Amino acid sequence: MSRWWSLVTLARRQIRREWRLPELRTLAASLWLAVVALGTVASLSQGVSRGLGAGAARLIGADAGMAAAVDPPASWEAQAQRLGLRTSRSASFPTMAFAGDDSVLVDVNAVDADYPLRGSLQLIGADGRPAGHLAPTPGRVYLDHRAIHALALRIGQPVQVGGQSLHVGAELLREPDGGSLFALAPQAVMALADAQSEGLLGPGSRASHRLLVAGPAAAVKAWLAWAHAQPLPMDGHWVGPEQAQDRMRAAFDRAGLFLQLTALLAALLCGVAIALSAQRYASRKQPEVALLRAIGTSRWKLAALLGLSLAWLALPVVLAGVAAAWLASQAIWHLLAGRLGQPPEWLPLAPCLAAAVMALAVLAGFTWPPLARLGRIAPAAVFRDSIRYRGGLAELAYLLPAAVALGLIWYQAGQWLLALKLALSLTAVALASWLVTAGVLSVIRRLPAGRHATWRLGLQQLARRRRLSLIQATALGTGLTALLLLGLVAPALLDNWRTELPAQTPNWFVLNLQDDQRQAFAQTLQQLGASQLNTMPLAVGKLIAINGRPVEQIHFQDPGAQQRASQQLRLSWSAQLPPANRISAGHWPGAEPAEADLSVDQSWQQSFGLKLGDQLRLQVGEATVDARVGSFRQVDWRSFRVNFFLLLDQAHATRLPHTWIASFYLPRAQADRLAGLLQQQANLSLIDISSLLDQIRSLVEQVALAVRAILLLSLLAGALVLASALAASHQERQHEAALLRTLGASSNQLRGVAACEFALLGLICAITSAGACMLAGHWLGRSVFRIEHLRLPWLPVIATSMLAVLIVTLLGLVGTRKVAKTPPMQLLRQH
Repeated sequence: MSRWWSLVTLARRQIRREWRLPELRTLAASLWLAVVALGTVASLSQGVSRGLGAGAARLIGADAGMAAAVDPPASWEAQAQRLGLRTSRSASFPTMAFAGDDSVLVDVNAVDADYPLRGSLQLIGADGRPAGHLAPTPGRVYLDHRAIHALALRIGQPVQVGGQSLHVGAELLREPDGGSLFALAPQAVMALADAQSEGLLGPGSRASHRLLVAGPAAAVKAWLAWAHAQPLPMDGHWVGPEQAQDRMRAAFDRAGLFLQLTALLAALLCGVAIALSAQRYASRKQPEVALLRAIGTSRWKLAALLGLSLAWLALPVVLAGVAAAWLASQAIWHLLAGRLGQPPEWLPLAPCLAAAVMALAVLAGFTWPPLARLGRIAPAAVFRDSIRYRGGLAELAYLLPAAVALGLIWYQAGQWLLALKLALSLTAVALASWLVTAGVLSVIRRLPAGRHATWRLGLQQLARRRRLSLIQATALGTGLTALLLLGLVAPALLDNWRTELPAQTPNWFVLNLQDDQRQAFAQTLQQLGASQLNTMPLAVGKLIAINGRPVEQIHFQDPGAQQRASQQLRLSWSAQLPPANRISAGHWPGAEPAEADLSVDQSWQQSFGLKLGDQLRLQVGEATVDARVGSFRQVDWRSFRVNFFLLLDQAHATRLPHTWIASFYLPRAQADRLAGLLQQQANLSLIDISSLLDQIRSLVEQVALAVRAILLLSLLAGALVLASALAASHQERQHEAALLRTLGASSNQLRGVAACEFALLGLICAITSAGACMLAGHWLGRSVFRIEHLRLPWLPVIATSMLAVLIVTLLGLVGTRKVAKTPPMQLLRQH
């Protein structure tokens, strides 16, 4: 024990003595920046995830739950209540509603008194004002506008729902429904007790039963863990945030990926600076390690001493980084929480602590290879001027930084395939920088003697320090690529994201538009000042058979396929391929195909295991359609357009029973004038998605602010990379300058040599980083963020790369200014 304590004490004294070394201070600053960048983003991501979870809970009416074809067991509800959770039961089913001689098919949601657990029902009373938000009491039913119009009812009048006489309690404006924008049938909400007493939920009914829970996150997680261990009831499936509105989830997913990748690039920049600082620190430690080996210090004791020294350095730096990351994330979250509809609560410390662990992994992974080489110095090296390393398996330690970087990318991205692609991309950048530099150095060695001695000497000095030049060029090229990605490409990708939701993105959707109403509808909208009107036919049908086999008899590998097959489906048709759709296989049908041709969304293809040429039988009203799968489409469901899983060719679809669905843009100030449109065509259902668009636009702006904040940290990390790379050859350059001064070289000639050397080094890095940055930006935009119309900043990237050449040259001259002014004898005495 005393031996270990003496090592700890010696390591503490050593790091106190060496703290003045610039490479150790650079290493400490890089480690601090890595903790701050990773910790800030991790905390903010958790806050954003809370916002997404709360929004999703309001959309589904609870934090979690389970739906099945039978009523969930009472033990599930009892377990939730034992954990302190609130519970609610409900059941949904289609039935007929009657009022006098009028009737309409409605989708009923029968709920108990506790529904909803999250969010609220939005109701309108007879006076047109909000009518509370409580679930209906027995004997009352809430109907939406379409049902009230179809049955010619007023609030307070009786209506027959499922054979039971109820009174219309209020008009249903909106209810938690999983975020579905479009309901194919009119909606009704009634008391669960009424549905049970009338026998609407008995055996053989088409009801889907739900058990919903809400409460503290830890209790919900515990209930889900318990429930997943139980056998699911018939046709059971889980209800949770993943059922939230797809467009909103896609926006949050993309935002989280932006933040994670920017933090990742900042952390990797810090890792490069740490590696360069560790390389220089190891070089400085060589004589000391040789002396320790000569007096009998074992390798394990030497490794322990170096490790403990780094630990003494890292511990206070990491603690300071955790504190800074936590305070920064709290400040940013308190500013942004209101925009996400969240209370400005304190974020937990755990993400910052996890970031500290990741930063320590970066420190260990990037510092161990050069320090591990010190253990292979022979004891006899203390009597030599140059250090020679023994070969061995320790060279494999240089694979450790790559493994740490890959693990960090995987942890941040959350997807192993994306992590592998990004890691290969960064490796390709480093390899390209290495190869280009090696090629240039080989050419320099073959250059003939010329008249320009200063330029020739500067080039030859770069070639003579081949190993250091390769390390410098690779580090600078990789670091500059990361900075260009963060500073220019990431903002450009955000701008591309903004353009996906232009100012006049359609913010209203219309359902139940009839053929004979289209012309008058379009004229009225034009008078109101609406624009961007787009209409598509909408038919409601059901999948009957695939290749002649009834879907009930087919066993699908995807467990959700059977549920999809049992539900109603929406299909449409169009002469041209709609926007936000791309053919991935097959061909778009011609004007007059010989047989009915069907274009299928890729998710349907994967769910049902379809192939080109398969025959699908669809039931649409009284009509039956046998269609051949002629193409598969990749649909951008994140766009705010009307998209369909199935598109039939126009020639075989026009006679099918259908209505029309429309979308248009109307300035918010004109929205009140739509009341007149509903008076003229009262059967229409208008859906306002302005708030959803505003929330996504706000989210883009928040991400842009966060990316700019991380960019500031990344610029500091990039400066550390530049300083570490230029300082890596400082000792060798100082010795060479001393010799040149002894041989009569003037200060101006030394500055010219340094300018030539650094200008060429900067030019190599600029060329490789500009090309790599644009290739990486194109790959990120297309493959990762799936931006359809991608525009990258070619000219700013090239201009910034050329500016980097000037900066590298100027910083190199500043770094050699002291050497150029020092007398030769003083420099020689230092060596």
